[in-house]
Parts: sequence; C-alpha cells; structure tokens
Amino acid sequence: MKANVLISGAGVSGLALAYWLDRAGFATTLVERAPELRRGGQAVDIRGVALDVVEAMGLLGQAKALRTQLKGMSMLDAQGNELDRSEERTFSGGRINIGDIEVFRDDLCELLAGALGEDVEWLYDDSIRAIDDRGDQVVVSFENGAPRAFDLVIGADGTYSNVRRLCFDDEASVVRPLNMVLALFSTPNLIDLKDWQLGHREGGVGYIIYPSLDQDSLRVGVGFEAPVPALPRNDMAAQKRLVAAHCEHLGGDIPKLISAMQTTDEFYYNELAQIRMPSWSKGRVALAGDAAHCASPFSGQGTSLALVGAAVLAYSLAQHWPNPAHAFAEYEGRMRPYVDLNQALVDLRRNGPMPDEQMDAAKNGIEISDLLGELLAGSDHAHAWLARPHGTDDTGFGETVGAEHGEHIVDRARGA
Repeated sequence: MKANVLISGAGVSGLALAYWLDRAGFATTLVERAPELRRGGQAVDIRGVALDVVEAMGLLGQAKALRTQLKGMSMLDAQGNELDRSEERTFSGGRINIGDIEVFRDDLCELLAGALGEDVEWLYDDSIRAIDDRGDQVVVSFENGAPRAFDLVIGADGTYSNVRRLCFDDEASVVRPLNMVLALFSTPNLIDLKDWQLGHREGGVGYIIYPSLDQDSLRVGVGFEAPVPALPRNDMAAQKRLVAAHCEHLGGDIPKLISAMQTTDEFYYNELAQIRMPSWSKGRVALAGDAAHCASPFSGQGTSLALVGAAVLAYSLAQHWPNPAHAFAEYEGRMRPYVDLNQALVDLRRNGPMPDEQMDAAKNGIEISDLLGELLAGSDHAHAWLARPHGTDDTGFGETVGAEHGEHIVDRARGA
C-alpha cells in the first residue's frame, strides 16, 4: 500500500510538493480552505536554482510564456506626478532581461495545479481542525470532512500556518514581525496602464501598481506601518478601511483605485513577518515554504524558496521512507543554509534596490542537481522503499544528511 501524505495549503509550496510526492509514488492529498484556487495576488519571481526546479518539472517554457512583460517603472510623488523612471528594472521583479521569470502568483498556481497527476486528491473548502500524531500515523480532524489517518502531514499553509499553530510549541517566538502591512488587491484597469509599473514611497506609505498579463486588470499593493493592536485576520471590511485611511492624502489615480478596492473580492492583507524556527518538523508532521521559513515579500525569494524546498523535501522522503525523522533531518539540513541566505536579504534600513550581488548569491545558494536527477528518474531506491511495509527502518541504504518584491512598497523611514 502506498504511503499517504496530507498537504495543507494549495499555494506554490503545496502544489509543487504534491507534484513531486505524487511522482515519487506517495498517495497525495491536498486540503485547501478556499472553494477553488484563489485568483489575484502579487507578481512573484522564479530565480536562480528555482528555475532548474521548474525546468525539471517540464514547465519552464510555459512559465516563460506567463511572464508579466513589464518594460520598466516610474516613481511618482504623492499627487501622481512622475519623479523618475527606469527601463532597467522594476519594483517587483528587479533587473529586467537577466533570465529570472516574474509571473503572477495565481498564474503560477494554475500552472502547477495543471501539472498534477490524476491520482492527487483535492479537498477544497475545508481545513484542518485538529492533528493527533500517534507515532505510527497521524489522525486528522477536518472542519467539514470526516476524520482520516495519514502517514504524514505537511503544513504548506503560509506565514500564519494553521498546522504550525496546532502542532508546534511557542508560536509567538517563531513569528518575527516586521511591523509592516502589505495589502494586495485587484481592480479593473481604470487607468489604461500597459506593460509598465508605477510606484510611490513617501511619508510612511507606499504603493505599487501594474497591469495583469492581459492588461485588463490592475494588481495594486499598498504598504504601511502595522497597526497596534493588529486587526482581526478575517475582518476584510476593517482592513479595507485601514488601507483607505492610509491613502486618503494621495492624489493622481489612487482615489479611483481605492474606490474600486471596496468592491473586489481579490483582496489580501498581511502583517509581514519572518518565520524562524529551531526545527521544521515534529514527529510525523513537517512544514514547508512560508510556514517553515518565510523570508517575507521584502526578500523577493519566497516563491523560489517554496519551489526548491518542495523538491528537497520530496527527495528526502523518497530516499528515506519509511523513516520520516531521517528524511526531515536531510531536508532541513540541506535547506537551512539556503534559507538563511535569503532571509538575510531583508534589511528594512536599506534605501534603494537590493544589491544585485547579494541577490545573485542568495538565489543560487544551494546545489540540487543530484536530487533533481533522481526525482526525474523515479529511482528504484525510492519506489522500493515506498512499497515496503510501514515501520521498517532504512538501515543499509545510503544516507546523506545535508549539512525585492515588497521592499519598495513600504517607506522604511517611517514618517520621513
């Protein structure tokens, strides 16, 4: 019988992990609280080693076709007048024409979902209520569905992970607030913006505006200092009021976009944070992507970390199954130095773009060509272990335990 894995969260990390686990022979289930894949969200970047992962998945050509196609950016004053412009880089994607790929998050998620095998099970419109790790299996209670048992549970459910909250101790100590809010929303393209990005950063608030791939809609991001106390995470009306209040002094096109924000359902509000955990696993439960090691949108590397981490975790599980402790140790040992490099990209005191040399080092800060080769080969080693009875160990098998997007939105000199 196949080992079965529950993945919580159908974002980039969860979808990529489902792809690789299914390919490696695990029975894979995705649970997603939304009733379908969510539309909207920001542009995200596939950089460095993550490009190798997407190529190994056979999706590189399609990802390139989904590029945002932005040709440059303009910096505006509070009234919407242009102060400066560049055709060499954008706020969201950094340098133009260097091989990295900037796509919209929802387009990438649809691409990954379309690549999943037919055997991947989807549980939409549901979420995990309780997790009982019994040592040899994990019994999961759902908000809507009946309880089920799994061999493993992976939380790929974002910065404020439900799985992490349910299974790991001292949640407050691992969430490191950056004291910034980033609100993202979609509107019709009311300003006829084509292949260009607009940005503003002054007086404690910043925004970024750019068109969708078909130019029919706009993606808008607004950043400002986090309120004290924090707003409830599910109170969209209060969140929209706060965004509007921070933008009420702005002129140009902003008033009409804020008005359009009031009626959109494609609205996301997050108090930004990094996640720094002493361990990404506990028993038969592990974390992936932002749930384990969010670097924040200020790094511009969250998507690349998610894609690379999914491949590393799937490889480690395939190599060491049915010994999840060994698999999780290899996964974390191999990923942690790469994560550290990318979390270090965030410097809220920095004025101007991230140094290109620092980004180049971080995005290429892990070597995974060996594991991609084995995952693609569907190695006999992996399939032999997946077919073995549960509870045996992996003695005798080789083991190697491995050793700018958002930053331009928020005025880091708050009140300057």
